[in-house]
Amino acid sequence: MVPIIRAEILTIGDEILFGQITDTNTQWIGSQLTDIGIRPVRKTSVGDNKADILDAFAAASERVDVIIVTGGLGPTRDDITKHTFCEYFGTELEINQEALELITAFFAKRGRAMTELNIQQAALPKNCTYIPNLWGTAPGMWFEKDNVVYVSLPGVPYEMKSLMEFEILPRLKAKFVSNIIQHKSVRTIGIGESFLAETIAPWEDALPAHIKLAYLPHFGQVKLRLTGTGTDQNQLDAELAEQVALLMPYIEEWVFGFDNDELETVIGSLLVQHQATVGTAESCTGGFVANQITNVPGASQYFEGSVVSYSNEVKMNVLGVSPQTLEAYGAVSEQTAREMAEGARTVLNTTFAVSTTGIAGPDGGTAEKPVGTVWIACATPDETFTQLLTLRNNRKINIELTSSYALNLLRKTILKTNLAIKG
Repeated sequence: MVPIIRAEILTIGDEILFGQITDTNTQWIGSQLTDIGIRPVRKTSVGDNKADILDAFAAASERVDVIIVTGGLGPTRDDITKHTFCEYFGTELEINQEALELITAFFAKRGRAMTELNIQQAALPKNCTYIPNLWGTAPGMWFEKDNVVYVSLPGVPYEMKSLMEFEILPRLKAKFVSNIIQHKSVRTIGIGESFLAETIAPWEDALPAHIKLAYLPHFGQVKLRLTGTGTDQNQLDAELAEQVALLMPYIEEWVFGFDNDELETVIGSLLVQHQATVGTAESCTGGFVANQITNVPGASQYFEGSVVSYSNEVKMNVLGVSPQTLEAYGAVSEQTAREMAEGARTVLNTTFAVSTTGIAGPDGGTAEKPVGTVWIACATPDETFTQLLTLRNNRKINIELTSSYALNLLRKTILKTNLAIKG
């Protein structure tokens, strides 16, 4: 049996722990390792402290075959990764002539003078394999000890990615023979994680041992990720496809896509397919639904515009919501949501229009309509569909959840009126 090669990703830098920058490197590295059959099993972050870094090296070496280290390779005093590697491997720094030449050429090309700190970036632990960095001044390093590979990369994302793609991944593929790791995802919306788990329990219990399931919830959606491990790519693809086919009868009504599908891209494809258009009328979401739709390249083919009707005056004067409706039912009501959607469809001259009106919070709720009370609607040429949402006491989450549910209502409405659009 082909062994499973395990990896740990270690990020170094106080700026990550202090929340001053977002660690996007780990996610990208993890996906690249998986693509070559190496399984990431742990992520560790440590600050700019030598003792903590040494402890992290020692702990990781006991559980994985590959340790990918990012950060701490700059020219300033707080960048201590190279010095820490020297202590860990019992060696010392020396100027690597190949690295020095590359760094010198880097500065010369840009017409900049080198400082002593820049020169010291070419100082590397004697026992490392130098990895040239053609995109910056911090060299990569490769070490091996007790059958564990240690790779040190700069933390700057574009430099790290280039080194990984052109240097590290080919070297790892050449060194290790590993299983294929393949993912297949099913994207659902409108069903909670626990209810989803109960619904598919018979199918999940019957999964073969080499196929694992993960639940990944996010703003009203749950991604079901199947991860298969094997030695034959075609066989693994066929097995994952078979499991998805067995899963679908349990959850088909909640599935909106697969793998990298996003709700807004699925909607865009449906609208293009049927030569239909859409607009939005937004109150509590403040244009967030329109933002999601227009995040898709080519959205101008089907998106006409948006009315952010935050005040009742705009609801009445632009969208044509009746003053009597607002007086009798209030801005947060099924009736107002309905008239907003219908008014937007008329004003924007679209096939469909989506509306949102609610109490995002943290204030403004009442006993009758607490924070998180939201009405959404979707108007078509023939009818209007509405939905009540009872959300949380968190403004940001409420806005994102409302937008997600509004887009899903649009998706379901398009599918319901499929034949009418074709005609």
